[in-house]
Amino acid sequence: MNSSARSQALSLVGLLLLAIMNFSQVHGITPLPAPAEGPSSDGTSLDHGIAYFLMLAALAITYLLH
Repeated sequence: MNSSARSQALSLVGLLLLAIMNFSQVHGITPLPAPAEGPSSDGTSLDHGIAYFLMLAALAITYLLH
């Protein structure tokens, strides 16, 4: 590919990008909003995890002692 064809191709790509960017500005296309954050933990899941661990520990100790 010679330099004149390369420069013409680069000019064409530049014009296409300029047209696309101008189209989005003219029509007021806005980017999508950021996704909402997930629900925050209120501590109950942590409490449940600790409770399950303690119940399993108690079950293991009871099994070992009998």
